[in-house]
Amino acid sequence: MNFKDKVVVITGASSGIGEALAWEFAGRGARVVLGARGADKLEALCRRIEEQGGRAAWCATDVTREEDCRRLIETAVERFGGVDVLICNAGISMRALFDDVELGVLHRLMDVNFWGTVNCVKPALPYIQKSRGSIVGVSSVAGLHGLPGRTGYSASKFAMTGFLETLRIENLKKGVHVMIAAPGFTASNVRFSALTADGSRQGETPRDEGKMMTAAEVARRIAKGVGRRTRYLLMEFDGRATWIIKKFAPALLDRLFYNHMAKEPDSPFK
Repeated sequence: MNFKDKVVVITGASSGIGEALAWEFAGRGARVVLGARGADKLEALCRRIEEQGGRAAWCATDVTREEDCRRLIETAVERFGGVDVLICNAGISMRALFDDVELGVLHRLMDVNFWGTVNCVKPALPYIQKSRGSIVGVSSVAGLHGLPGRTGYSASKFAMTGFLETLRIENLKKGVHVMIAAPGFTASNVRFSALTADGSRQGETPRDEGKMMTAAEVARRIAKGVGRRTRYLLMEFDGRATWIIKKFAPALLDRLFYNHMAKEPDSPFK
C-alpha cells in the first residue's frame, strides 16, 4: 500500500508505540488522526508532525467512552474525508496473581483493551468498508497463550483477537483487511503504568528495557504489515515459537511461560 494521503487513525497515540506509529505513518505521507486522553500531548505531537511537513489532527479520546471514539472518527471524516486505516493501540497492562488481584482491575483491563477496540471499530467500520481499508489490533504474545501474572491482560487480548478474527470473516466479501499485531516485550511506557493487585500503577518495569524491541521498530513493522495486508504479525522469535509450540506441545508451553515469568525481579510467583 502507498500511504500517501491515506487517513490513518491511531489510538493511544500520545506516547510509546502509538506515538511511534504517528511518526511512522506521517513519514510515509499519511494523514494521521490521533486519539488519547492527554490533549496537551496530542496537540504538541500534531504540531511537531506538521512542522516536519506532515498532516495531522487530534481528538482527546478515552477509548472506554463510546462518544469519545465516535468523535475521534468524526474528526477524521471532517478533516480528511474518511478513514483508510484504524489502529487500535490504546491499552494497559497488569502484574499480579489472580489470587491477589481485585476484580475491578480486570474490569479496567477489559474496558480499555477489549471494549476500547470495539468502541472505535464500530463508528469507523462503514468508512473502512468504503475504502476497503485496514483495521489493526495491537495485541500481544499474551493474546496467543495465557501469560501468568497477567490474567486480565491475557483475557483482554484474547477477547480482542476473537473479535477481530470474527470481524475479518464477516467482511470477507467487503475487502476489509484485519491484522492482529503481536509485539513481544517492547521498550515503551505500558509496563510503567501497569496495574498492580489493588489497581495502583506499578511505576517501574522489572525488565531490562535495553534488550527489548523499540517502539519505533514495532511501528515500522506494523506499517509494513498493513502495506502487505498481513493477517497475523508476530514480531519476534518468542512470538513465532509460541504460535508453533502451542499447536504441538501446549503443556510444555505452560511450563516455559511459568518459568520465564518466575524469573522476573520481584516476581509474584516467589
